[in-house]
Amino acid sequence: MVQPGRGVLDFAAALAAGVLALAWAARLAARLGQMPAGDARMAAVARAIRDGASAFLRRAYGTVGLFVVVLAAALVAAGRLGHPQLTPATAEAFLAGAACSLLAGLAGMRVAVAANVRTADAARRGLPAAFAVAFDGGSVVGFTVGGLGLLGVAAVLFAFGDPARPATLDAVNGFALGASSVALFARVGGGIFTKGADVAADLVGKVEVGIPEDDARNPAVIADNVGDNVGDVAGMGADLFESYAGSLVAALAIGAADLGRGGAPLLLPLALAALGLGASWCGGLLVRALSARDPAVAMRLGTWGAGLVFLAGAWWATAVLYGAPSLFGAVACGLGLALGVGHLTERATGAGRAPVVAVARSAAVGPAPTVIEGLALGMASVAAPVALAALAILGAYAFGGLYGIALAAVGMLAITAIALAVDAYGPIADNAGGIAEMAGLPSAVRACTDRLDSVGNTTAAMGKGIAIGSAALTALALFAAFATEARLRVVDLTHPAVVAGLLAGGAVPFLFSAHAMRAVGRTALEMVAEVRRQFREHPGILRGEEPPNYARCVDISTRSALAQMATPGVAAVVLPLVVGLVFGREALAGLLAGALVSGVSLAIAAANAGGAMDNAKKYIEAGAFGGRGTPAHGAAVVADTVGDPLKDTAGPSLNILIKLMAIVALVFAPLFR
Repeated sequence: MVQPGRGVLDFAAALAAGVLALAWAARLAARLGQMPAGDARMAAVARAIRDGASAFLRRAYGTVGLFVVVLAAALVAAGRLGHPQLTPATAEAFLAGAACSLLAGLAGMRVAVAANVRTADAARRGLPAAFAVAFDGGSVVGFTVGGLGLLGVAAVLFAFGDPARPATLDAVNGFALGASSVALFARVGGGIFTKGADVAADLVGKVEVGIPEDDARNPAVIADNVGDNVGDVAGMGADLFESYAGSLVAALAIGAADLGRGGAPLLLPLALAALGLGASWCGGLLVRALSARDPAVAMRLGTWGAGLVFLAGAWWATAVLYGAPSLFGAVACGLGLALGVGHLTERATGAGRAPVVAVARSAAVGPAPTVIEGLALGMASVAAPVALAALAILGAYAFGGLYGIALAAVGMLAITAIALAVDAYGPIADNAGGIAEMAGLPSAVRACTDRLDSVGNTTAAMGKGIAIGSAALTALALFAAFATEARLRVVDLTHPAVVAGLLAGGAVPFLFSAHAMRAVGRTALEMVAEVRRQFREHPGILRGEEPPNYARCVDISTRSALAQMATPGVAAVVLPLVVGLVFGREALAGLLAGALVSGVSLAIAAANAGGAMDNAKKYIEAGAFGGRGTPAHGAAVVADTVGDPLKDTAGPSLNILIKLMAIVALVFAPLFR
């Protein structure tokens, strides 16, 4: 039971944890800034990458900012039309969530760009030094996201929420809406940018011309490296920020209906998030202590160690602090799902694993069998994670009902800081290798960065596991909160409106993915033509006699991404509103359920298919089946270009899509009949 007066102290503890996480991120960033950034040639390459990434984010954030202002005005207008739950506080919380999400993405990009060149320079001193720099860069991203998420939600709840008047707590939903709106734009736009450039660089550079990856003679190489920062770092930061904030808001929304225990349903999610930040800090220390032996093992043990520390803290919080030991089981179900899905993802896509070897073996025949094997692997890999998610949902419900499911989502995302540190480490190491190649550093340096990159490909499975699993749990929790808000006690599958909504919702992720894939294809088509033109009209580029026009390729990716990211972002907000207003809350419930079921499965299939084809290419490049320059390598590169938009554009964006649709329904629930 929560004792009188404890509420203010718990809020203060949550706010303090968020501030401490941001302070730790700032300390790591300052230490990173003091490290050497290499010679003049390395600095020039890093500057080109930084300028391209900054230019894209500047223009992208201008587009997103306009959307945010319009939606905030819509929230205010809806409140003035006679819906008292849509207060100006909801719009203010929405703006706060959007601002925090934008800040998380921007901070991630800037730190990653600074860490890339410093990792490349540190690689001249050996693997341990380079790993330490890259992991510090990833840790800044992770703790910035975790700190902003907890601090933002706690501050908004403290400012607008009054446990004595549960209706005031609806304002916090606006924070999640702001975070999700920005995250979708960031993921889609960044994904289109990075994969369009990556596909073009691979097809023309590797396959047609036969030059190495990240060769400075390739006009698309700077755009490719820029894309790693705006897509894989800034996009992933915004993605996990909205997942983190969304899980907390879902728990608060459901907990607001049960305030009979002195406010414990509101305070427990914040306490768990604070404990998760502390556990992530302990996990980071473990990674640094073990990294001298094997970086891959160090990051794996660090993540699992953070999970164990968090579980110990979660038991203390649920059983001792709040007197609800049964809820510990719900939290454990969520964390178990995160670690389990991460493990399954690694088994399906890890370099050297049997599924990836099977894809690589198919490349000896040609591109078509390679793509077929990769897509089949993705489809087959859906069953185990979905079964695990189903068991976690049933277990969490048994331990705590709908609130238990929401706490499972919080438990799953509690160690986001360490999980994102491990995930963001990968693109930093990848970019460091690109800088080493373009700056003409010795082969030993590139070998070091390649080793770091291969470690990142393996450990990134945890980030993907959390993103995919959180989509299922958080979207379900938000759906439950919407049903509570809309007074839907039962969703009747015999109701025609519900069935119609289910069918329509099931189709939405496929339409969304089609748009994302086509956008990447259009961008790559334009860039391939540009790279071929430069090689044709300026033969001195391939002879190393004149530099390529990198800026032209960066501009192509920027313009294409900005032009094509608006449609899915606007549709994800407008569609639930139209269905709810025109067809009613039952149809909207069906729409959300259909999108959840098909979206989670499609996201898993896309992520694993693309990841397996990518690692099959890297497996061949390491010497298997003839190695680089063979027909098998060419086939694997073609398959990788098919998998790239699956794993880095369509798949990750689906995770945000289904949660954004659910939070839109929750925020605007008072409007639906």
